[in-house]
Amino acid sequence: MQFSGRRRKLAVHSQNDLYSHCLQLYVQPPLENISLSEFETFAVERLKLLKTVENLGVSYVKTTEQYTKKLHASFTKSQVGPSEYEKRRKDHISHFILRLAYCQTEDLRRWFIQQEMDLFRHRFNDLSSKYKTEFLHKNNLKYDTLSADEKMNLKDQLINSTFGFSGITIVEQDFYKVPFQDALDLIRTRKVFLRGGYAYIPHQDIVTIVLNDFRTRLSKALALTARSLPAVQSDERLQPLLNHLSHAYVGQDYSIQKNIGKISLEQIDPLSAKSFPLCMRQLHKSLRENHHLRHGGRMQYGLFLKGIGLTLEQALQFWRSEFIRGKVDADKFDKAYAYSIRHMFGKEGKRTDYTPYSCMKVILSNPPSQGDYHGCPFRHSDPELLKQKLQSYKLSPSGIVQVGLHTHTLKHNWSLAHRIKAFLHYMDFSGGFKLSSVLEYQQLEDITNPVTWP
Repeated sequence: MQFSGRRRKLAVHSQNDLYSHCLQLYVQPPLENISLSEFETFAVERLKLLKTVENLGVSYVKTTEQYTKKLHASFTKSQVGPSEYEKRRKDHISHFILRLAYCQTEDLRRWFIQQEMDLFRHRFNDLSSKYKTEFLHKNNLKYDTLSADEKMNLKDQLINSTFGFSGITIVEQDFYKVPFQDALDLIRTRKVFLRGGYAYIPHQDIVTIVLNDFRTRLSKALALTARSLPAVQSDERLQPLLNHLSHAYVGQDYSIQKNIGKISLEQIDPLSAKSFPLCMRQLHKSLRENHHLRHGGRMQYGLFLKGIGLTLEQALQFWRSEFIRGKVDADKFDKAYAYSIRHMFGKEGKRTDYTPYSCMKVILSNPPSQGDYHGCPFRHSDPELLKQKLQSYKLSPSGIVQVGLHTHTLKHNWSLAHRIKAFLHYMDFSGGFKLSSVLEYQQLEDITNPVTWP
């Protein structure tokens, strides 16, 4: 596999420069030839590491001692190579391979950026003060550390402006002198001392500045990679591999309707109470009570029903029978609503055979407004309303607490895994299944669509 038209001889010096530090911002792409076997091995091992990063972020609070210890062990285990140079080379090349696989959609890009940021944060925090400074200077982030004399002169100001710091911790802690325009987030929240156009940032907060820079660079790079992807996909050796790598995240392809005709209309009510994920149970309950759903709800729930096996004829019968119980007569239903149902099944319009919404699409797109019932209850519901809903479903107080912990995290972190954990605890405590008997935790990343819930 060739990353560049340049011969390897001409790239040796630049490659040595590129790997002069154990951590990098991945600005310069690889300039060498590698075999397809090595290409695949590097990619799969990097993907396993990023999935471990995601899982640990759900199990533990990020940056805590337990989280850091386990992530350090996983990262160290992944760093296999005969020399430090080979380890850095593998890190560099594997990152760029996954860029090719994960630049294809917005959801994939979001996931990739989040996991790479979490890994980068850990690796940066694990560096010694000397190597942190070297990294900053090498990447033109020339933030100088304060000398002991400078810290003593500014001790009172640093203590007053930095939460949780005393005179002793000021002496022990590294501080960085950063141009104020690079630290606007920290300045806005009044977390740092500001003087003479510079922000004085403690060691634990400099990673915020570096991460912002890393995220911005990576986001732009993925957008550029997506534009050039057709040229890469034209290589028949690479296209199957890249599709497999991205599929390893997004899960099963529901454009292949394997379940069609496998459920009856009579099964929907009992299944909704016992086996539906909360988002679909909420939509079903609203439909039965109000005999109507708005467009967002009809699309989310209609495609879900299609995904679990409802045929077009069953879907038309199901929606018609419910709507005519409300304010819609049969004639109006046929004129205003039947078309959209046939459209879901690829029988109208562009003849697109639509697939059930993934969990990420439910979480990240088209948030519900007043009067809507679609979306993800763990992400979009008011915590108190969610608590009341769970109580009405006979969840125990301890079960509600467990769900609430992951729901609170999901409010501040889009990660799909937090939504999965909240759902699994909901199903466990509601009697849908026993968490310990259904899934090993390592399998969580394979669940990416409401249709796959056990």
